[in-house]
Amino acid sequence: MMAALGIVVFALGILIAVALHEAGHFWSARWFGMKATRYFIGFGPTIFAFTRKGVEYGLKALPFGAFVKIVGMTPNEEDIDPETGKPGSEDPKAMWRFPVWKRTIVMAAGSITHFGLALITLWVLFAFVGIPDVSKVNQVPVRVGTVSECVSKTWQYDPTTRTQKACEKGTDPQSPASALGLQSGDIIVSIDGHPIQGQQALRDELKNDIGKTVTVQYRRGNETRSGTAEIPASQRVKLDSKTPADKIGPADLEQAGLLGITVDIQYKDLPVVRDGAVGGVGHTASMTASLVGRTFASLGSIPERIPNLFSAIFGGERDPETPVSVVGASRIGGELFELGDWPSLLLLFATLNLFFGIFNLFPLLPMDGGHIAIAWFERVRSFIAARRGRPDPGRVDYYKLAPFTLAVIGVLGVFVLLTVTADFVNPISIK
Repeated sequence: MMAALGIVVFALGILIAVALHEAGHFWSARWFGMKATRYFIGFGPTIFAFTRKGVEYGLKALPFGAFVKIVGMTPNEEDIDPETGKPGSEDPKAMWRFPVWKRTIVMAAGSITHFGLALITLWVLFAFVGIPDVSKVNQVPVRVGTVSECVSKTWQYDPTTRTQKACEKGTDPQSPASALGLQSGDIIVSIDGHPIQGQQALRDELKNDIGKTVTVQYRRGNETRSGTAEIPASQRVKLDSKTPADKIGPADLEQAGLLGITVDIQYKDLPVVRDGAVGGVGHTASMTASLVGRTFASLGSIPERIPNLFSAIFGGERDPETPVSVVGASRIGGELFELGDWPSLLLLFATLNLFFGIFNLFPLLPMDGGHIAIAWFERVRSFIAARRGRPDPGRVDYYKLAPFTLAVIGVLGVFVLLTVTADFVNPISIK
């Protein structure tokens, strides 16, 4: 129930962000004196609408976004002004009549709104909500995340998952965790009487237990249990290694024992650090720079991740690094809401807003960046013509750009269809 509520709340947050994106265009256009005639949230059949000061506001039935109508945004508009009976593009307040720098601000205002939302969200996170103190990670209990049925003797890179190759059941030794019957949520208390407090303690203990049969004590709920299992020798990546997975070599590996678990470090296990209103500004700036870099890296890696989306749709393992749609993001947001992991929830919301803002500035139609690029192209072309004593070539004919615009829309449509389908049939889950 809480997860479903979280999905609705997060999806509503995204809708509000998109509505504010369009409001950014609307408010900035009105500020400069351009004529904006419509502002609606949603698409499809109108639920209600009202007109105030010549602007129609309303809510539509399909909550998939929002839109605003600014007269004269393109030269090919055929809207007829009911007051004058003339095309809207002839209105003295038509957008195309204003200086290019004003049009640029209006078209960029949507992305600027997303950037503002991201910055405010991050500042609230660092200043008041707080983030887990990861420096204390070795002071919290070792909670079992997932349990593997076997463990690999040697470390091998899997280019499909971009991480360690999975072990082979029946060929590789059974994992101690599987032999013990460990389950997700169990907490490792001790091994052979040695208390285990934190991942480092677990790693150190297992390094000394290769080939031994040990007694593992663990807690499940309010009950303390124990069992014995043999710790097989395995290769693992050194804790201090910073080498990317596909570049890992002998110098990055060490012989040790493995339980065959992933460790689930939950937000509630770690102490929270809050920077305060002033300190939160610096942390917000550094995190924003990091997220922007990661956003561009993610955008660049999308083509190579498309095959995994196809594979995931038809039953293959879903790479957690593959792109997600708004559906997938809302699902993850719902899970974070259910867990009460507010820092991760706010960080996800900020990351999405940065992505929306950056993506909308790409110089391709129908994105806002495409309109900005055309406006400046017209300005530069007019300047060059004037310098050469030639007539102003006028505005770009958007009809001629229709094939390119449709191609971009087609590519985006296919991509959205892929991600939405994958998020329904094989979703990414933080659980």
